[in-house]
Amino acid sequence: MLRRIRDPQYNRLLRLTLPIVLQNLLSAMVNSADVVMLNFVGQAHISAVSLAAQYANILFMVFYGLGTGATMLCSQYYGKGDMRAIDVVEGIALRFSVIMSILFALAALTVPQAMMRVFTPDPELIEIGAQYLRNIAVAYLCWGVIEVYLSVLRSIGRVAVSTALNTVAFTLNIFLNAVFIFGLFGAPKLGAAGVALATSLSRAVELALVILVSIRSKDVKFKPSFLFVRNKPLFRDFLKMALPATANDVVWGLGFSMYSVIIGQFLGTDMVAANSFTSLVRNFGTVLCYGVASAGGILLGQLIGDSKMGEADEAAKKLMKLTVLFGLIGGGVVLAAMPFALRFADLTQAGKEYLRVMLLINSYYVMGTAVNTTLIAGVFRAGGDSRWGFICDAVDMWAYGVPLGFLAAAVLKLPPLWVYFLLCTDEFVKWPWVIRHYRSKKWLKNITRDDWAAQQEA
Repeated sequence: MLRRIRDPQYNRLLRLTLPIVLQNLLSAMVNSADVVMLNFVGQAHISAVSLAAQYANILFMVFYGLGTGATMLCSQYYGKGDMRAIDVVEGIALRFSVIMSILFALAALTVPQAMMRVFTPDPELIEIGAQYLRNIAVAYLCWGVIEVYLSVLRSIGRVAVSTALNTVAFTLNIFLNAVFIFGLFGAPKLGAAGVALATSLSRAVELALVILVSIRSKDVKFKPSFLFVRNKPLFRDFLKMALPATANDVVWGLGFSMYSVIIGQFLGTDMVAANSFTSLVRNFGTVLCYGVASAGGILLGQLIGDSKMGEADEAAKKLMKLTVLFGLIGGGVVLAAMPFALRFADLTQAGKEYLRVMLLINSYYVMGTAVNTTLIAGVFRAGGDSRWGFICDAVDMWAYGVPLGFLAAAVLKLPPLWVYFLLCTDEFVKWPWVIRHYRSKKWLKNITRDDWAAQQEA
């Protein structure tokens, strides 16, 4: 064990992982603060926010896909020492993210009730969720710029800066949650709408900090002019890498949102509320897993960009060992949190029984998520192999998970917990193919260009 601690690659992985884990932990704390505070308002507000937040989850998947697409290229170009290429890739990613931000914000402002009807027929939940969506539109607009810029920062190893910015934003978010949910300091009591307003204000502050960091930065800048920089070779590379990654994350995110549709439309409000608490606890259980996946992708990308293929292969093996360890720890976190969640949750007796079993299921589901996320979103994308993950997740979610859920809930009308158990088999079904692709090493490729600037001039 001591030898592992002294291993340079383990040390480098942990130095990248820990700030990202802290960032993910803070994000989970914000979500938990939402649920904890809304617990004093009522179950309807918890359920409505849980459903309305699915749109933020989908948008996050878009931004995460664009960010990882940029990271794939930027980390390799950083390993190669080409900072000009990083500026161009950042601008390309920003063009896509800004467009998506505007579309989601317009929808949230103009048709929030229609957006809520996708998830529930309950008039009370629709009205509460619509107020939430109207107030979170500003956050959507800020989010696109923030995520792309911080992804580029992380790709060159500056994970501490992005973590510091997120820490400020998340801390402010929790404080403002309390202000607007409970009406502190003379503010109005807004319930679910207060959660959205707090998120929008904290994101606006984070965007201002991003601009400040950019002004002081010597390497990665945020400049509106980057949006208009054109380079056909890098644009083609970005589309080749980022679109499958984005499509992968959107397909997975939409599929996971369809699970919420199944629960909301067919399994009742007790299951919806129990699922809100389950998702909260699972988020804490997966922070280590997502952190090591992101850090591993950055490290592997830099090694591959520097043409150190042997070192990259060895780093991938060490990454997998850490993933299994963190998956076990994550499952333990879910089990340890169970007594507190059951004691705290303001649910009906049926809702608490649902929550107990759902947490047991998630204690091992975390491991499935850990392995697949590390390999698909970390290892494979580090070598530019995002297309394989897209196909794998599309088949898994839309040919297996979603149809199985609808069949179990709407046709066979199985008990709610049996439906949930079947939904949570999706990660394990794809394990054989994911592990086989990892062992094939087809993902281990250098995707940088030496002549991207010359090709553009030509």
